[in-house]
Amino acid sequence: VIDYGARVRIDGLTLLEAPGNDAVSSTALAAAGATAILFTTGRGTPLGFPVPTIKIASNTDLATRKPGWIDFDAGAVLEDGFPATEEALLARIVDVASGAETAAERNGEREIAIWKRGVTL
Repeated sequence: VIDYGARVRIDGLTLLEAPGNDAVSSTALAAAGATAILFTTGRGTPLGFPVPTIKIASNTDLATRKPGWIDFDAGAVLEDGFPATEEALLARIVDVASGAETAAERNGEREIAIWKRGVTL
């Protein structure tokens, strides 16, 4: 487990201590050294972060209503099954890792949010 603001220094699984807020946690992941973020959402959010952020809709309704915000429809698992959906998601991840833009990048969304420990007024 690494502290908020620390960088990953070893291979393997690393857990990051950070708040669950979308913007704060994604900024912390980028600061820790993540080169991409797989961001699951059930409500949708247009936010983008300092590294490519692949927005994964948990349901097809969301993916249909907000196609400009969503990169992948995980709700497809109900129609297409797990193996086909897994293969499609992996293909999308490889596309982004190879330079394809995410929805947030196409929209010019690149926000950061810094966590302030303690009381916020």
